[in-house]
Parts: sequence; structure tokens; C-alpha cells
Amino acid sequence: MTWGAQPTQARQTPGSPADAGAAALHKGDTGAAVTQFSTALKDNSLTTDRRAALLNDRGVAYMRLGQSKRAIEDFNAAVQLLPEYAAIYNNRGNLLLSLGLLKEARKDFDRALVLAPGYAAAYNNRAGLLARQGEWTKSVGDYTHAVKLAPNNPAPLSGRGRSHLSLGRPHAAMRDFTRAITANARFAVGYRDRAEALMQLEDYDGAIEDLSRAIAFDVNNPAIYLIRGKAYLATQNVASALTDFSRAVELNPNLAPAYEVRGLAHAMAGTNEAAFQDLNLALQLNPRSSVAFAYRAYAYKLTGQAEIGRRDIENARELDGERPEVYWAKAEIEEALGNADQAIADLRKALRLKPGMQAAIVALERFGLGVEAERPVGRKGTDGWQVYVQNNRFFARNNFYPRLSVPLERWTSANPKVLSWQVREEPFKGVGVLRYESGVVKQGGKTIRIVHAAIVDLYYNRVVAIELDTKGQERSTWTWGNGKLTVANLDGATDVFDLRKGRARTTAAGGGQRLYRGPNGEVWSPWAEGGLPKPPPRKVRKRKKPKSLFDLLFN
Repeated sequence: MTWGAQPTQARQTPGSPADAGAAALHKGDTGAAVTQFSTALKDNSLTTDRRAALLNDRGVAYMRLGQSKRAIEDFNAAVQLLPEYAAIYNNRGNLLLSLGLLKEARKDFDRALVLAPGYAAAYNNRAGLLARQGEWTKSVGDYTHAVKLAPNNPAPLSGRGRSHLSLGRPHAAMRDFTRAITANARFAVGYRDRAEALMQLEDYDGAIEDLSRAIAFDVNNPAIYLIRGKAYLATQNVASALTDFSRAVELNPNLAPAYEVRGLAHAMAGTNEAAFQDLNLALQLNPRSSVAFAYRAYAYKLTGQAEIGRRDIENARELDGERPEVYWAKAEIEEALGNADQAIADLRKALRLKPGMQAAIVALERFGLGVEAERPVGRKGTDGWQVYVQNNRFFARNNFYPRLSVPLERWTSANPKVLSWQVREEPFKGVGVLRYESGVVKQGGKTIRIVHAAIVDLYYNRVVAIELDTKGQERSTWTWGNGKLTVANLDGATDVFDLRKGRARTTAAGGGQRLYRGPNGEVWSPWAEGGLPKPPPRKVRKRKKPKSLFDLLFN
């Protein structure tokens, strides 16, 4: 939440109770702030707007103290005295939002923005409310307004990134999370959120790196340990995963999701007693957790008790039957009971709900089946590019670049279309830009076309970033020079990519430090097509271990 500005401070008399209250509130001493503001409000000579401002400030202090009733009373009194003061509506909206009164909170945020159309905090807070209601597309719009008004504030950038993640746009999310961290290098939430995007892009090492940074800045946050534990599981580091899950439980003994995932890890490791102990405790803490029932069903299957596991699956389906974890666990039970056709159908459903869920993919392979086959969308487009779809994920490929697959993140339900392909010359040789139509929307009776551009490094088969290029008549500004690309986006932020001068942080899968030239400074391609030179000799690397069930489940 973002609180309203407190313009009262400019009119305070140095050394006055109001001045002391503002200073205490700024320092986080909310108890002292309430005392000082109360003293200031006893002054019968206060003007109406001054009294309203002090009531607003005291309402914020009460809110931070958890005294909601007193806070709402102060906000209501302030509104009656000064109904045109936007900050009061913003702050009361935050209080109502925290109390779960979403409809009333929405009215307050709307009113604040009518009174102050350039109020970044109100846009940010209304966006958070919309995200909470699952209106992700609308929340992106409000966060974008907040970013344009306050481009150096990491909060709306991080919020918009989370909405992008919910809409299945991990590259867009990565871009916003990186911007938030750039704005504040100690922004623990930004590192945590970027790690979740990296996990969606299957870069677990990068996720662990970001989560470790987040922990350094917020050492007692159990949620960060929980997420890092999942990332460790995906890299087969079970010991570190269990350590993180246990640390999360130590910090918050009532954190049911930590017991759920630790129970699953124990089940996969064969420590059955510990598995059931954790999963039973998770259900005591949250009897309505469909995931805990699903994981316990799987644990029963591993211990040869599939019939008992079936009862847990029934409970899970009654609570939330549309979770991919539930369909996956149900398929495991059906397989154990000899119901192959039903197991296959359940696995297909799990993949529709969560494309790329490796546990479901591996289970299908046990039946000699694969995932839903990719299929071409429309005709082959510009310069040989073809759009494909698989499990509702769209991507573009070109036979000329056989190892490259470009994800096409959509902004509406319309299928993406490749519009143009450009390969740059020196000093950006090997850098390509694939522009594609990512959606079409109606605004004011007009059809607005949204175009995104994927920046591609052909030498390393890597998507560097996916940028918003045009929206109707609006265009982002691209500046190429001195080995760098600078994109001034329509979404209120500017990105700089150091493409041909050593290492550069990217927003592609990996998101960390990526080298765009060869190890000795040479330029090369992993294949010998298109007139590009052959690759230099490479050291033989040890073969990676095959994926385990740990990383398969947490893809």
C-alpha cells in the first residue's frame, strides 16, 4: 500500500505538536505521533482544512498501530471537513482494503483520482485492489499510470510485474522486476518477485541468487525461504531445500504452505514418517488446502496406500478441483489403481492448467505419450518465421535458426502475428529484432493494435528482452549507439541493453549476467548458417544429471 502525501508539514510551526507528530510518524514511532497529533487537534483556533489534515495524519498513525476503528473515525471526520482532499480518500481506501471491504475501497480510490488525476499513490493502490480481485489486465493499466507518474518508485513496477506473471508474461514481469531493483538495490520484494519469474523461465540458479539477495535485506521473512526452498528442490539440492523450509517454519510456525512442500519433499526422499507429520500439520493449520490433500494423496501412493490416497483426492477436488497439483496427484492415484485412461485424461488437464508442468509430462511419458503436439498458427510469415502454439503458449521459429525459439507473450486473447524481422549490422551484428502483433483492443470506437518486439542475440540463441513497441499511434523510442540499445518505453520506463560490450543483464530466461561475445572476445554462432563463422573450440563439459522428481514438480 502507498499512503497519501502529508502536505500539512509545510504549514507546521517548527517545534509545534503537529511538527513533532509528523516527525514521529516519519520515524515509525506511531504511538508518539498519535499523542502529538491529538495535542495539536485540541487547538480551537485551527482552520477547517488544517484540522482535516491533522485528522488524516492521525488516522494514518492509528492505521499503522492496528487501531482500525479509530483510524476510520478520523478519516470520516476529515472527509466531512474537507471533502476535496484526495489524500484522505486514498488513505481510507487503504484501510478499507486491509479490512477486505473491496467495493468501498474502490470507491475511495476512484474519488481520490477524480480529485487528483495525477495521484500516483492512488493509481498504485487501486491497481493492487484490482489485482486482488483477479482483474490483472486492468491492474496493469493502473500500475502503468503510477509508473509514468513516479518512474523511480519500485512499488508500482513490482506490482505490475506480479500482474504480468499472473497473465502468463514472465518476460514482461522480469523487465519490471529488474527496473524495480535498479530503482532500489535493497528492494527485497523486487528480488523475491524476480526470482519467481526466473523459476517460471526455468532458471533456478538465477532464482536462488536473487532469493539469497532478498534474504540478505530481509533476513526474517519466511516467504522468501519458502520460495528459495522450492528453487533448491528444482536443482536437486534436497538438503538445502529442507533447511530453508525448516527455517520458514521456525520464523512462522503457522505457515501451512511450508509444511505442505516440506512434506512433499520428505515423501519424495522416502522419509515417510516426516512427510505425513508435515502434511497432517499443514491440514490442521489449513483444513481447506486442496494442495495439502493432493500432496498427502501422493505420499499415500508412494507408500502403497493408493485407496486411502483416493479419499484425499476427493477432498482436494471438493475444495479446489481446478488446481493443476490436484489433477497431477489424482493421475498418480488413478495410475496406481490401474485406471490408465483416467490418469492420462487427468494429466492432460493438469497441463492445460499449468503448461510445462514437468511432473505431468514425465507421467505421460510413462504411458508412452507426449504432451500436446505443437501446431502452426496461420501461414508462414515474414522471412520464414512461423508461429506455433502448444498448451496455450505461443512462440515463433524459423528453419534458418533451428536452435532459436522466440516466446510471443500475448496482451489479448488474439493469436500473435509476426510483422517484421530485422538483423542488425555492425556494431550490432548478430542482433535481431522480431516484431509481432501481440493483441488488438477497442478504445473509443477505434481498433488499437499492440506490437511487441523481441530482441534476439543470434550468436547465443537467446531472447534478450521483449519490449512494448507500439500501441496504436504511440511508439516507443529505440536508440542504437556505442554497442548499446536504449528503449524509452510506452509503459513509462527506459531500458538499456549493453548488447555488444561484454556482459549485460537481460530479461530473458536466466535474467543474470550474460556474455554476448565469445570467451576471447571473438564473435561466433553456435551453428554455421547464414554466413556466420563457425564456433571456436569449446571445452568438454560434464553431462548434466537427469532431472529428478523434485525439479520436475517445481517447473
